[in-house]
Amino acid sequence: MVAQVGQAAHRVLIIGGGFAGLYAARQLSKDERLTTTIADRRNFHLFTPLLYQVATGAVSPGDIAQPLRSILRRQRNTTVLLGEAVGLDPARREVLLADGGPLGYDSLIVASGARFSYFGHDGWARDAPGLKSLDDALEIRRRILIAFEAAEREHDPGRRAEWLTFVIVGGGPTGVELAGSLGEIARDTLRRDFRSIDTRSARINLVEALPRILPTYPADRSASARRQLERLGATVRTATRVVDIDDHSVTVERADGTRELIPARTVLWAAGILASSFVTAVARATSAPTDQSGRIEVQSDLTVPGHPEIFAVGDAAVQPWKKDRAVPGVAQGGIQGGRYAASMIQARLSGETPPPFRYRNRGDVAVIGRLAGVTDIPWLGPFGRQSGFPAWVLWLTIHILYLIGFANRIVVVVRWAWSFFTRGRGSRLITGAPLLPPIEEPEPPA
Repeated sequence: MVAQVGQAAHRVLIIGGGFAGLYAARQLSKDERLTTTIADRRNFHLFTPLLYQVATGAVSPGDIAQPLRSILRRQRNTTVLLGEAVGLDPARREVLLADGGPLGYDSLIVASGARFSYFGHDGWARDAPGLKSLDDALEIRRRILIAFEAAEREHDPGRRAEWLTFVIVGGGPTGVELAGSLGEIARDTLRRDFRSIDTRSARINLVEALPRILPTYPADRSASARRQLERLGATVRTATRVVDIDDHSVTVERADGTRELIPARTVLWAAGILASSFVTAVARATSAPTDQSGRIEVQSDLTVPGHPEIFAVGDAAVQPWKKDRAVPGVAQGGIQGGRYAASMIQARLSGETPPPFRYRNRGDVAVIGRLAGVTDIPWLGPFGRQSGFPAWVLWLTIHILYLIGFANRIVVVVRWAWSFFTRGRGSRLITGAPLLPPIEEPEPPA
């Protein structure tokens, strides 16, 4: 429907260029009754399910990211802005940016995502980086590669063992995939690259506070994932929580109260999420209820209570699903939430009232190293619960289909094919600072 002459177009403002924001913008792309502005503090859309592949050197950053302007360049009614949203004035219907420039709206879609939560121990972030951005992935890649380089040069056996010990906190999909990739790197990729160390002696610890890893998967899939990780040499510690982290060790506590100190120089965080600072600002400005992670508890149409013009979607919201469970924080949750919010805006302009949001579970897939993984895809029936190679093939297919940009798909397929046949990882570059490991007692020259 074309807007009538003289009638102002409905202004839709989307904060966040992740899955929820991008798919909302795409849904609105051909509706001439409105104009869309999408603002993000990054100029690109990031395919976050493959971030761990950047962190472990399997793919390059540019393979899983594409500029928002490039993706949306054909959408003439869509404007892309680079800016960080920091505040909301619901009475004036304006979003405040960090540089002071306000953005007006008639409908607002809050899709600014989330960050990792350290459960009140924010100081741990220095020694245990999380994985939510490209910067995080490159920092983790630097730390992993530096660890092996340091172990190669360290003369003292105890300190060498510290460098070859890795602790991953959190047994969800991100933690499991990181642990599997690390096991593959140590036992296979780097096996012939070093002379003073045997990389296969690396100790990889996956720590999960709940009784099993992949807690959102069926119990048999969790058990299968654990077995596959252990075959890669990883030690899986369930019902165990982290109580302290420093630059040389991690202290964990088991369910019986006993504690253990794990000497380790590389700790990676994959546990818990916390809503973004802009979501907190929206909740404060609208007096909206939030859960313990700061996500907004939206209504059945994904709107903020008392503000039908404001939608919160993806990781910014507690999207309703089952009576005792909200939509999980996966890409499909963001995609479906963003599309629904966009369709709600369009329906209102047409004088219609669509049904409440309904999440369709497309299933879960986690890959565990080379040719291994687990799946839980309910709509495939018994075929949806796979392990090993079939699960890996499903994971590969799904991720290729959802990668943004045809060129990205071609590049990633080529890289994965090369890695598959050569058992290598082509992006093992140490970048950032410091570039050199802090060696305490270097190995003397031969």
